[in-house]
Amino acid sequence: MFGRKFLWTLFVLAACGPSAQPATPAVPTTTTVATTTTADDGFPVEVAGVRIEARPARIISLSPTATEILFAIGAGPQVVAVDDASNYPESVPRTDLSGITPNLEAIAAMQPNLVVASFAPDDLAAGLEVIGVPLLIQGAAASLDDTYAQIEQLGAATGNLEAASQLVAEMADEIDGVTAASPPPGERLLTYYHELDASYFSVVSKTFIGEIYGLLGLRSIADPADADGFGYPQLSAEFILAQDPDFIFLADTKCCGQNAATVAQREGWDSLTAVQSGAILELDDDVASRWGPRVVDFLQTVAAAVKTGVAG
Repeated sequence: MFGRKFLWTLFVLAACGPSAQPATPAVPTTTTVATTTTADDGFPVEVAGVRIEARPARIISLSPTATEILFAIGAGPQVVAVDDASNYPESVPRTDLSGITPNLEAIAAMQPNLVVASFAPDDLAAGLEVIGVPLLIQGAAASLDDTYAQIEQLGAATGNLEAASQLVAEMADEIDGVTAASPPPGERLLTYYHELDASYFSVVSKTFIGEIYGLLGLRSIADPADADGFGYPQLSAEFILAQDPDFIFLADTKCCGQNAATVAQREGWDSLTAVQSGAILELDDDVASRWGPRVVDFLQTVAAAVKTGVAG
């Protein structure tokens, strides 16, 4: 049986993309924007303990989220290769590089001067250090503040800090606008079941995804099932049926072929409030599993479903 560390890694690196396997949760890591610069152009710069001597012109991204951020802050022309799970925007220079099992030789052959990853085994980190290539590791965000911090980190690391700061400000404004326009929660918080894969892995309210739902006054039914504080418990069908969520959010439409029809066909699920009311939202796996700029799109989609009361 796979250990949790491996499962967390799979969620970060393989939950997205057309050939992805069922998503499982990423380990939350808090990120700060510790940056120091010494030259007029901002370089050399130290970002989160990683020293980058000059503005990188050959960046390799092994993280789908980092890829989205890099292109959103204008660093796209500096990116020469991305991993096989990075599929947004469409113009990304996608390769067969794996973010799960990075190949040091293949990466070195591309002569990068910055590698960005959400996970890196010791041999990759050591190998890049030997050849003098800085490696910036950005684990899964545990909060929106972490997302903002990571965007500004990548801005500083690539010489696009001003654009990164502007993106953060725009995201914060849009999120504030969505939440301000959302109806306030009633006497009872609406509940939801967020499905990561067809084996009923879910999220609790304290996770990054849970924070997004919480902005709309939603509470995860998985909260009482997270006895060990993992954050991503595996539920049972019986538990879900007993909790009877108001909404069902499917983040396994691509990886596992799940949709409103397949949910309704599950034994006993036709009795659920969410099924009977049509409050089942079929999410884009990629948008729902990454913590980059498109988190705003995710929030807007969920907010629209909550406002109408019908997610389908």
